[in-house]
Amino acid sequence: MSTKGSKVVLVTGASSGIGRACAELLSARGHTVYGTSRKPSPAPTGYRMLELDVTREESVQKGVSTVLEEQGHVDVVVNNAGYALAGPIEETSMEEARRQLDTNFFGVLRVCHAVLPSMRARGSGLIVNVSSLGGVVGLPFQGLYSASKFALEGLTESLRQEVASFGIQVTSLQPGDVRTPITENRVRVQRCGPDSPYRSAFETALGIIEKEERAGAPVELVARRLLELVDRKQVGVRYSVGHLSQRLLTSTKAFLPARLFERILMSYYGL
Repeated sequence: MSTKGSKVVLVTGASSGIGRACAELLSARGHTVYGTSRKPSPAPTGYRMLELDVTREESVQKGVSTVLEEQGHVDVVVNNAGYALAGPIEETSMEEARRQLDTNFFGVLRVCHAVLPSMRARGSGLIVNVSSLGGVVGLPFQGLYSASKFALEGLTESLRQEVASFGIQVTSLQPGDVRTPITENRVRVQRCGPDSPYRSAFETALGIIEKEERAGAPVELVARRLLELVDRKQVGVRYSVGHLSQRLLTSTKAFLPARLFERILMSYYGL
């Protein structure tokens, strides 16, 4: 059982990157943490790792049931599992698009379905959906990734309104570029070969994106922001975290003319 004063936290995608940093920090601060991964390895810092594949309903139900059986409740869920697909939208197959949305969006929905009944019964809970600044701005050649995060933003806004009367809070955490394995693990669409009419622009834009990622904020910055949210009595709709320059750039979308903002973005990515 969890120790007095600590919270029971479930973190998906905790084998590396943001998820692992969050699990480690929350555990170090006395919370009872369950990390998850499709292929979990033993956690090095005291929290437990469970096998959980967010694309499989039975896997999600089994993982959440394990936590509920051992702890009796889940206080906080951090929906972090996901990956980035890169390539021209025209050359993205329907299967590649479905896989991206199945992990980044429907995976979150599956976890929410699994944890909400027990949170409702208890009258409390916090769900933190790890989105992206790419869920605020559509990024070139990451169209399906941005689409998955835009969808997640809408889900977060709607869900927090629906469950507020049950004492459950929902929020979105929007990291900018962060130094994580997402850069090395990025999946490229298969049809964008040497003869693609998009090839040159794609390689230019992706080179800039990955350079920014490698110079991104440390994952510990995101973990510290999450810790702040876990400790708060009330959370807002969304929180951005990362380099100030990126957060300011995305914020200008709200008041700049749309075509001007688009030209700025295209110029930035060499288009």
